[in-house]
Amino acid sequence: MHELMMPVLLALVILLGGVAGAAVLTWWERRLLGFWQDRYGPNRLGPFGIGQVLADMIKLLTKDDWVPPFADKVVFIFAPTAIVVAMMMGFAVVPFAPDVMIIDVNIGLLFFLGMTSLAVYSVLLGGLASNNKYALLGGLRSAAQMVSYEVFMGLSLMGVVMMSGSFSLVDIVEAQTDVWFCFSQALGLLVFVIAGIAESHRLPFDLPEAEHELTAGFHTEYGGMKFAMFMLGEYLGLMLISCMIVTLFFGGWMGPALIGHWLPPLAWFGLKVFFVINFFVLLRAAIPRPRYDQLMSLGWKVMLPITLVNLVITGAVLLWMEGAV
Repeated sequence: MHELMMPVLLALVILLGGVAGAAVLTWWERRLLGFWQDRYGPNRLGPFGIGQVLADMIKLLTKDDWVPPFADKVVFIFAPTAIVVAMMMGFAVVPFAPDVMIIDVNIGLLFFLGMTSLAVYSVLLGGLASNNKYALLGGLRSAAQMVSYEVFMGLSLMGVVMMSGSFSLVDIVEAQTDVWFCFSQALGLLVFVIAGIAESHRLPFDLPEAEHELTAGFHTEYGGMKFAMFMLGEYLGLMLISCMIVTLFFGGWMGPALIGHWLPPLAWFGLKVFFVINFFVLLRAAIPRPRYDQLMSLGWKVMLPITLVNLVITGAVLLWMEGAV
């Protein structure tokens, strides 16, 4: 009974913590953007503007829950839910510490890739169901962008799988006891980070919702809690991608070899995730949005060759090491 209760309790903690974390992250991101761009962020409500989170929640909760008469009502309502469910399911296989995870399966990495793939249905269905030309263009952009970058995301991780010999995220973390994969799989890390930005629609790759071109893209017709769920899914995706970057390339819950015992494993994991999230926010502050054709060309003409080169080099090195032994 105890073994069953722990995953259930952890799932509830992740569910509540994910929602609360996404809410706080909206404030933290705006504060950092203000600092890096030499302007004020939220600063009126509460200390350092933290009350802005509560104000935004009240605003979204009290808005009229309106469905356009020209929209496909059932799909229109379902679409925002799909992305939140897919992102939450992705956290099920994340190992936060040696014994702190919902489930450890030998296909954990494949499960994560599968959940991120399902998220494309939310954006695509939201754009189609809205029956709006801007939303439709945003949905089509998202379908092409996410499906394309899923290919590069999956291929960028094959070097990690080859070096660890497993699809289990726990095994991948334990394989980094001596050296983190961010050194031996630097090319894979580069591609995975770029693909993660594209998958989660983060700036500068937020082209499915580019407000300068498409008003708001796939969620043009959404408001109130439905719009809030799209934003919740985006921030959950940011946190999930950050967790996976730490797990796959930066040793997961393990600290650096020389000072790894100064903090408990869960603290090391949280600290690394915090720095990765800040890095994503810095990208939003520093890099302009490219054209859509440039984004797709980057994927197929640059990212794909890099992943293939990384696979060849990794395979050759592993075969040479086996022969040397």
